[in-house]
Amino acid sequence: MRKIQLSLLLVLVAIAVSAKSNGGWQSLFNGKDLTGWHQLNGKADYKVENGEIVGTTVSNTPNSFLATDKEYSDFILELDLFVANDMNSGIQFRSISKPEVMNGRVHGYQCEVDPSTRAWSGGIYDEARRGWLYTNELNPAAKAAFKLNQWNKYRIECIGSSIRTWLNGVPVAYVLDNTTPSGLIALQVHSIGATDQPGKQIKWKNIRIKTTGLKATEKADVFVVNLLPNTLSKAEKEQGWKMLFDGQTTKGWKAVNKDQFPAEGWKVEEQTLMAVASRPEAQVKGVDIVTEEKFTAFDLQFEFNFAEGANSGVKYYIGNGGASVGLEYQVLDDKKHPDAKMGIDGNRTMSSLYDLIKADKQDRFTKPAGEWNRGRIVATADNRIEHWLNGVKVVEFVRGSEPFKELVAKSKFKDFKDFGMVEQTPILLQYHNDQVKFRSIKIKNL
Repeated sequence: MRKIQLSLLLVLVAIAVSAKSNGGWQSLFNGKDLTGWHQLNGKADYKVENGEIVGTTVSNTPNSFLATDKEYSDFILELDLFVANDMNSGIQFRSISKPEVMNGRVHGYQCEVDPSTRAWSGGIYDEARRGWLYTNELNPAAKAAFKLNQWNKYRIECIGSSIRTWLNGVPVAYVLDNTTPSGLIALQVHSIGATDQPGKQIKWKNIRIKTTGLKATEKADVFVVNLLPNTLSKAEKEQGWKMLFDGQTTKGWKAVNKDQFPAEGWKVEEQTLMAVASRPEAQVKGVDIVTEEKFTAFDLQFEFNFAEGANSGVKYYIGNGGASVGLEYQVLDDKKHPDAKMGIDGNRTMSSLYDLIKADKQDRFTKPAGEWNRGRIVATADNRIEHWLNGVKVVEFVRGSEPFKELVAKSKFKDFKDFGMVEQTPILLQYHNDQVKFRSIKIKNL
């Protein structure tokens, strides 16, 4: 027994010395076999060839994952991969597979492998859960980082709530989130369509991990998606962002055309600024609320969560035609509220420029009633305006342009002179008698 204990001690010492000599890095793949890994979900073929893990697509099977036996919490992961140009894949991390949850389906964070022209490689997707957290539309410079027909080097940094990715040395995604503090690392072979030919391959090598001596990279070099409610990271502060709602009070907000916050219609509840529903049995005299501060050119972010059938909006450049009249980012339950079918060609649906421009969005980027959506309005000094929904741009126009004026002339705002053309504006949250929650409202001047 003493000899066994001594041998084990020597092995552990050797591992520790090896890790120290390699700067704390440990290999997750021995280059010979799949020791330390196991396959989950689909039946894609995984094998080792020439010191590389090779994953091959097969027909009639769901997404396949080659997962580590061990779970990891804080780490830096690096690997090289080579993928067929017409494949899609991903690197799972802090992911979960439990028989009692979705029949063991792998779910959790995924670093995207996307050689298509969409070019979202290095973005962060929440597999089988919330969907896209960080698309490369938020960091267009990273779209060129992926190299076709070449080995690509991925780096994933997870330290506390900070999640960052790099591709071939280029910073791609930056997310702050604490949904899953630890979990598996897994290599995905994506399922293929019924008409796709099997036999497409993706290869991985030089898979290594570092779990000690870690420090989060807080450099403010890319757009930050902060999913920690009502908080600002160091990087966001350096980029000029500030909170418009502190999650606890109504400080900085007032009723439209008033100097005080309204006595009813709105309340702070569970770190949200909530419009209280008015119903026949419980009528509420609610009004729109606005920020005390005004803005000229700005980048505004907010999260919103609407009850079934609810209607609201975020308005800006208000004032010409009335205190609540202006451009509006529509907040609406498209499935249950009748306004979605009114207007012209869907221009009253969620995230549209209300009654003027329909949002160009896919259903998979839209969260239903009861779930949080991420909205964004970008208004530049040269009058270019963008609406974003969950990391994707859905509306783009130039305020005051001839096309804009033509749209106004066909809308319910046609009789308001210089509609939407004020120079400075507060941010307005619309009260529309329905329950809608807002949080993480932040802005920076442009």
